[in-house]
Amino acid sequence: MALNKKTRIKDAAFRRCLSVVVVTLLGVFLLIFLFQTNTVSDNEIQYSNEIDQDCELTNNYTQLRREFNLPKQNELSILLEKRNQLPPINLDKFPKLAKDHVTIVLYVHNRPQYLRVVVESLSRVVGIGETLLIVSHDGYFEEMNKIVEGIKFCQVKQIFSPYSPHVFNNSFPGASPTDCKEKDDPIKQRCKGNPDQYGNHRSPKIVSLKHHWWWMMNTVWDGLKETCHHSGHILFIEEDHFIFPNAYRNLQTLAALKPEKCPNCYAANLAPSDVKSRGEGWESLIAERMGNVGYAFNRTGWRKIHRKAREFCFFDDYNWDITMWATVYPSFGGPVYTLRGPRTSAVHFGKCGLHQGQGGSNSCIDEGTVNIRVEEIDKAGNIDPKWGVHVFEHQTGYQAGFRGWGGWGDTRDRELCLEFANMYHFRGRTSP
Repeated sequence: MALNKKTRIKDAAFRRCLSVVVVTLLGVFLLIFLFQTNTVSDNEIQYSNEIDQDCELTNNYTQLRREFNLPKQNELSILLEKRNQLPPINLDKFPKLAKDHVTIVLYVHNRPQYLRVVVESLSRVVGIGETLLIVSHDGYFEEMNKIVEGIKFCQVKQIFSPYSPHVFNNSFPGASPTDCKEKDDPIKQRCKGNPDQYGNHRSPKIVSLKHHWWWMMNTVWDGLKETCHHSGHILFIEEDHFIFPNAYRNLQTLAALKPEKCPNCYAANLAPSDVKSRGEGWESLIAERMGNVGYAFNRTGWRKIHRKAREFCFFDDYNWDITMWATVYPSFGGPVYTLRGPRTSAVHFGKCGLHQGQGGSNSCIDEGTVNIRVEEIDKAGNIDPKWGVHVFEHQTGYQAGFRGWGGWGDTRDRELCLEFANMYHFRGRTSP
């Protein structure tokens, strides 16, 4: 009897010990599972090292976009989204892209007088037939569309932001009848909206600047089958950037030299960060802060930027470039340089702001005429790979700590911005 009693006691102790072990192991497994599924917040992204997986997910975007808090689309928005799936034109003339090609993205609004100048300058660029030109539209304007459809010198693909404020006449992200305006008091006026840090409510025409740039970046890098496999550099230019004939060859050279000559350089630039400068004319490469005229980076640079979606989307400034300079780049934890030549290969010529082109009594209208001198040295690649690098370490301009110019205080704009960052990344997304 005593032996059986001892045996039962031992068995009971073993079972209790086993239960503790099992519960402990289950707890550990649960913690591991929760950690893996919540390593990013609602507004951050998990990435895969394999670009192909993201591209496969992109094919399901139309079906899966219901998971995202995107505005309800109207007929034009739906039509534009379908047009974005069309293949490039001129495939019969340019069936293949060069292996080391640099994709060019031209983002535009509604300044046809400027766009004609840019297209004419691109037609003279050496090597332009080797690459793909993507034209990203903020809104739909028939004259702009016709100009692009008339391009014959390379592959061309048009994309249209389906959530542009210019596509929505009576609802967000356009102007809604119930929206607060200027410095309205939401309680007194019974209107909707959050003011910026200066007490001003959103202006759809203004916020579209930042929305378009961010939507375009996410779509070009992760949402198009033509580019989601592209691991090389992509060049970004605007509709008022005159491009010199040597720009493409110079950019190819800079992209190849960047890892060796300037490991801290995240990008390559066709022009100085000071838009009024035409370069130093030295026999030296230049490393400085990234300019907003003719800048190019690769997928590694994009992933670095994309991980800072919260910083980008919550900074109270409607300018994408100032947002990058004042909050995104400083968050990288070290100097952020771009590599360029000592002589510009692109020039900003516009007198009107990006969204001042057409419409309204205060529109900024000019003929888009330019008088930019293109010399012989600008007609062929003029960067010597043997040159050293001159680094501008201390530069003026917007720095960390700058509060921003405002215009970006409405919660709806910030949330839409974050949705653009999430919309092509389905793995690792957690529910709000």
